[in-house]
Amino acid sequence: MRDFSILHHGAADGVTGSCHELRLADGRALLVDCGLFQGAELSADGASARSPEIDFPVGGVMALVVTHVHIDHVGRIPYLLAAGFRGPILCSEASAMLLPLMLEDALAVGATSDRQLIARVLGQIERQMVVLPYKTWHALAPGWRVKLQPAGHILGSAYVEVQLHDGLAPSSPDGEWRVVFSGDLGAPYTALLPAPRAPWRGDVVVLESTYGDRLHAGRSDRRRQLRLLVERALRNRGTVLVPAFSIGRTQELLYDLEAIIAARDSADGFDWSSLEVIVDSPLAARLTESYRKLRHLWDAEARRRVAHGRHPLAFEQLYTVDTHAEHLATVDYLTRTARPALVIAAGGMCTGGRVVNYLKAMLGDARHDVVFVGYQAAGTPGAAIQKYGPRGGYVELDGKRYDIRAAVHTLGGYSAHADQGDLVRFLKRMRHHPAEVRLVHGDAPARTALAAAIKAELPGVRVVRSI
Repeated sequence: MRDFSILHHGAADGVTGSCHELRLADGRALLVDCGLFQGAELSADGASARSPEIDFPVGGVMALVVTHVHIDHVGRIPYLLAAGFRGPILCSEASAMLLPLMLEDALAVGATSDRQLIARVLGQIERQMVVLPYKTWHALAPGWRVKLQPAGHILGSAYVEVQLHDGLAPSSPDGEWRVVFSGDLGAPYTALLPAPRAPWRGDVVVLESTYGDRLHAGRSDRRRQLRLLVERALRNRGTVLVPAFSIGRTQELLYDLEAIIAARDSADGFDWSSLEVIVDSPLAARLTESYRKLRHLWDAEARRRVAHGRHPLAFEQLYTVDTHAEHLATVDYLTRTARPALVIAAGGMCTGGRVVNYLKAMLGDARHDVVFVGYQAAGTPGAAIQKYGPRGGYVELDGKRYDIRAAVHTLGGYSAHADQGDLVRFLKRMRHHPAEVRLVHGDAPARTALAAAIKAELPGVRVVRSI
């Protein structure tokens, strides 16, 4: 019998609100992530919003480990502090730089307009942050260590290895337990980031399953599809609108767009100089600047581009929109004129943010295209557009119905998550395969499909898919 338990305070049967607790028999615990719920997962019954308040005891929590800075993994940290947590917040170098930016924006948008209060919260978080280098063990307590490994999801992302040994693991044959929390694993060829590598050992693995029921398109295929969409905009004199979260996919898209523009052929008949690439998100612009400052963490291919004088995240045709007034003027300009553009707008699931104004203005015009590059949680406007847009349906935005005449596309190859094959390979490539895999961060069909795939490849593994 194990001498520890794993409790799930979010993302147990859905894809948001990640928060997992490793608790020893004596009550001491390690918390991995503390994220907000989004979309239909805001409520247990679909009617009333689930409170972001912490509903579990934090007295025994010795430390919080942040796998990466997406809000569904870190958005409840301010509430964790309000509940009394004053332990270390362990994270990677890049996450330490990016986390305050993400939480400042989230607090300002969803919690309070009191800038002094936001500053106090961020100051407390920064005082508690402890930066851990990748691939290095960090002692939490006697017999209890943690290590971060690159996860390839976004810059700074990590999966977490926890080692329990000596008196903490008497039920293990060799006196040691290894528990692995995957966080969100990236696809092997994510732009800018080294691919994740499996750990040597994981006795129990808490594994994400977001895309456990599908396989992604390859990187070259997704770039080809993106180029075709840009050419469509040049041909139609319309806008390709990409709802995107401010970190991760925004930077990947810019990286690929720079490559497409650099490789353009004047003989193809398109006026590439007329294309505008617009990032309409102050947060995305700030995070992209941080990405540039952290280029020593980029992969070899990206660093080679820089060495050859190219600027993957700051090319000539790239524009950023800052103020709200500039945002409204940009929406008006693109809907009035026939200027071809690709707009990356804040609001990855279309639940809010600047993308909503673009959708209201452009969904009814067939010149335009809406392109989804990330997961759309059930109950979000993004999921509705993705489902009903290809049928000529409608979506409700701010209580009003908008017919969808714009073309709707999904580029699965831009997912920042590993697909089914990647997740199974992560387990298979461990030298010592796990005895138990607990599937989290996925809808029921994805968890069911991934469980079947794992059992087919690793029949001796116990898979828990319903927490």
